[in-house]
Amino acid sequence: MSIQTQHPGNPQAPAATQAPATLAVRHARRAAWLKTLLQWHWISSALCLIGMVLFAFTGITLNHAGSIEAKPQITTREGTLPTALLASLNHLANQTDTPVADAPLPEPVRGWLRSELGIPTRDTAAEWSADEVYLAMPRPGGDAWLRIDLGNGELEYEHTDRGWISYLNDLHKGRHSGIAWSWFIDIFAAACLVFSLTGLLLLYLHASHRPTTWPLIALGAVIPVLLALLFIH
Repeated sequence: MSIQTQHPGNPQAPAATQAPATLAVRHARRAAWLKTLLQWHWISSALCLIGMVLFAFTGITLNHAGSIEAKPQITTREGTLPTALLASLNHLANQTDTPVADAPLPEPVRGWLRSELGIPTRDTAAEWSADEVYLAMPRPGGDAWLRIDLGNGELEYEHTDRGWISYLNDLHKGRHSGIAWSWFIDIFAAACLVFSLTGLLLLYLHASHRPTTWPLIALGAVIPVLLALLFIH
């Protein structure tokens, strides 16, 4: 006569069949987690790929900015504002009911500058005084400014282009790049966090088959700490 050991929670199921069933559930859960992590990992890596290349490259160029030669190209223009447009600027500068300190150049003036002299301006605040209007237009990789004399309407414009490496470096720092680029940097940083954390979890799941996983992770953490403690003062 054969004797079968019954499972306490299920007297009809032998214990020999319960262990494989539990093991199968664990394997199924692990496979589901692994599939989810892989999906998040590859999606975030795809979103970060071009940005990572850009920020890694500009990290090198910024680190060696002193040894990378730059030859700024400076463009200047001069002219005289028409009498009607000059009168509108003086009216805006001398009005007392509305503060003019943060007012941009009027659209007719901006349109004339663009069409007649090829000077692009922005709808940003200018600096107003009794004698002149000054508009600063900094941008990634360069700079520009415009000055208009409120007495005789004479204007000066200067644009400086420091090259594409300077342009990329300024994008890396978010310098004068606008709100849209600022949002991109924040979203890119969040995607990098997802990419890194899912990669860490994937390393954890496979660490039992790769004995060098944790020593390499520890090495990656210890090296910058030692460099900071020993060589940065």
